[in-house]
Amino acid sequence: MNFLYRCGWIFFRVLFTVYLRWRAFNAERVPRTGSVILACNHASILDPPVVGCALHRQINYLARATLFDIPVVGWLFRKWNSIPIDRDGGNAAGLRIILERLHAGNGIILFPEGTRTRDGNLQPAHSGIGLIVAKSDAPVVPVRTFGTFEALGRDMKFPRPKKVAVKFGRTMNFEKLRAESKTCSKARLKEIYQQIADEIITEIAKLEPRAD
Repeated sequence: MNFLYRCGWIFFRVLFTVYLRWRAFNAERVPRTGSVILACNHASILDPPVVGCALHRQINYLARATLFDIPVVGWLFRKWNSIPIDRDGGNAAGLRIILERLHAGNGIILFPEGTRTRDGNLQPAHSGIGLIVAKSDAPVVPVRTFGTFEALGRDMKFPRPKKVAVKFGRTMNFEKLRAESKTCSKARLKEIYQQIADEIITEIAKLEPRAD
């Protein structure tokens, strides 16, 4: 970890442990080195640090592109390996950076649902994560956070002292679908992207807040 990343890692880890009674389950399932996609549900803006604090390696994060224009904040996000994403369209540059970082052996958190839930429940998966999985060779680890919606949902201004946890599932590999995606028709390719996304969200839904 670079110095600023480690400072943030320590800060959030202590804060979550003391204020949110944070717990992590089966973090050892995430490889300590090499590329990996952490496919997580999205209940709160707390989800990225709640996941990242459980891992003893640097992880790349996605962040709204406009945040990078804020003095100090943008600089800090870059030090924390964040990738700017344009929520209003034009995500080609963000997709390119995501794939470049995966091909370079980095880990990254992605959200199959695309955006934060409004009611705390899992939403249908978008095909975007399927595209990224198909175009990379990174293993996929399903991840689920618990309690983050109750602690800091979309409409909340300040986190409540609710108990939170994160659970890491077993690695998913998509060799057959990745191989098929290289030669199939465009119509089938869209189906593959959505099939990958659906399989990932199904595994996320199975996770429970306890060690296996």
